[in-house]
Amino acid sequence: MAALTTNKSILSWIDEKIELVKPDKVVWIDGSEEQIEALRAEACSTGEMIKLNQEKLPDCYLHRTAVNDVARVEGRTFICAPTKEEAGPTNNWMDPAEAYEMLYDIARDSYKGRTMYVIPYSMGPIGSEFSKVGIELTDSIYVVLNMVIMTRVGKAVLDTYGDGEDWVRGLHCRCEIDEEKRYICQFPQDNTIISVNSGYGGNVLLGKKCFALRIASYLGKNEGWMAEHMLILGIENPEGEVKYVCAAFPSACGKTNLAMMIPPEKYLKKGYKVWCVGDDISWIRKGEDGRLYAINPENGFFGVAPGTNNKSNPNALASTMKGTIFTNVAHNLDDNTVWWEGLDKNPPANAIEWKGNPWNGKESEEKGAHPNSRFTAPAKNCPCLSSEFENPQGVPISAIVFGGRRAKLAPLVYQSRDWNHGVFVGSSMASETTAAATGAVGVVRRDPMAMIPFCGYNMADYWQHWIDIGKTLDADKAPKIFNVNWFRKDDEGNFMWPGFGDNLRVLEWIIDRCEGKVDAVESEIGYLPKAEDINLDGIEDEVSLETLKSILTVEKDLWVEEANGIEAFYNEKFGGNVPAELKAELATLKNNLK
Repeated sequence: MAALTTNKSILSWIDEKIELVKPDKVVWIDGSEEQIEALRAEACSTGEMIKLNQEKLPDCYLHRTAVNDVARVEGRTFICAPTKEEAGPTNNWMDPAEAYEMLYDIARDSYKGRTMYVIPYSMGPIGSEFSKVGIELTDSIYVVLNMVIMTRVGKAVLDTYGDGEDWVRGLHCRCEIDEEKRYICQFPQDNTIISVNSGYGGNVLLGKKCFALRIASYLGKNEGWMAEHMLILGIENPEGEVKYVCAAFPSACGKTNLAMMIPPEKYLKKGYKVWCVGDDISWIRKGEDGRLYAINPENGFFGVAPGTNNKSNPNALASTMKGTIFTNVAHNLDDNTVWWEGLDKNPPANAIEWKGNPWNGKESEEKGAHPNSRFTAPAKNCPCLSSEFENPQGVPISAIVFGGRRAKLAPLVYQSRDWNHGVFVGSSMASETTAAATGAVGVVRRDPMAMIPFCGYNMADYWQHWIDIGKTLDADKAPKIFNVNWFRKDDEGNFMWPGFGDNLRVLEWIIDRCEGKVDAVESEIGYLPKAEDINLDGIEDEVSLETLKSILTVEKDLWVEEANGIEAFYNEKFGGNVPAELKAELATLKNNLK
């Protein structure tokens, strides 16, 4: 098949890789519906994919990965920078020369008897100055079809890109799916990603975390923009004005639910709407007017299936109803559909579980779907997708929100005093482990800006980059920075805040603060709301004003412990590399608590 570009740097790199992996044939992915449909049919003929009930789930397919290959593997993920110092203490590091040699030895001849698919893709709308171009080589139709959903794929990408050389190189080789030889390696200085011995989503859809966060965060540092693990949502008030918020949360803190939330009934009746621009990744840069603008570089959702249902996230569920690939969920044989834990209370009796074995969900103790089973759904399916989704300039950001799961410590919401204090709040972000995650419950895990697994360079330098960005912003144009905690518990261990759609009540206060419409109370940790400024209309039975006041308290003794924990984290992980501004913010916090 003829190449889709005359770009010399692309063609010579592909020729090198053909020589290395020795495919039987090479297929360029042009993005046409005819080609994609033919690939779906081929994947079904080999058993790589299963075509689902086309009346109930049009254009939907099921795929099962190897049992040893079901999640991102942080222990096998490396930043291959010239020095260990550049990768930093939160990343696994490998010397680039050694990494290339090892990876090429594993990949050599691995495409014999297989097809090489060449996927040209754009992260972000094609042609936007925000966007970046990548080429992924893969021997997996599953990867091709997922990338078609998750990114903008095809000839148009190359036609718009032309002869540049700053595209991101991605090589994926399934090899033997050997977990002992599984590596996901990023080479930030070379704009290169190599993934071997995996067939699972996050390890092999190289546009996702590998490019959109690890490589992009490094590019952003050098080019003066930011790649962040953040959702983007728009809040439209009854007057039709929309304000946009970026928010970062560690896993298991309800990020996708917030990105697609449905306003409480009383808000809906007044005319409030919530618009999803993105559920996972934001690329942020300064616009001509001096404000920060964000795009979602992705074109789809790669969501966790278990727990997604009509109550928890109806918009996410609706997004999966057509054109979706399901990975590692249960296959309901009675009507050729899919099922997962938490979808409904009616598991199928005649099914195949995620490993491929017969399964009776009504009697079996085993799970039908893997806990990390996924759906890959086109963004355009989302009922609340923002009309600005394809805007090449992005959307202007009024607020940045950090959050975590803290049973006793953090109040429902507080605002940082200024940009640098906000960076400090993000740098000290933490969540307590849940029963689902580990044996030990309530262990504090620090995950600054929710970027620990995704920052492509030294995190202390990443914090400095945040501070440097702040220096370029006028105070009146910089987004205000907030922290939220939907997970505060009472002494009996019950959640004190209803969460889900009612989180809009907190976001409303955040927007009001950005617009100078409400006052706040200064506390040791930042600005707190006056309880009466958070609208409880319709939930007074669940949350009294007294309860709300108690969720907004700052327990000094707990915060003294927290300050010591932050100091230990800074010192043990980063030593002398923590930016002076953050050390000063920590000193201020400790002083305020005296």
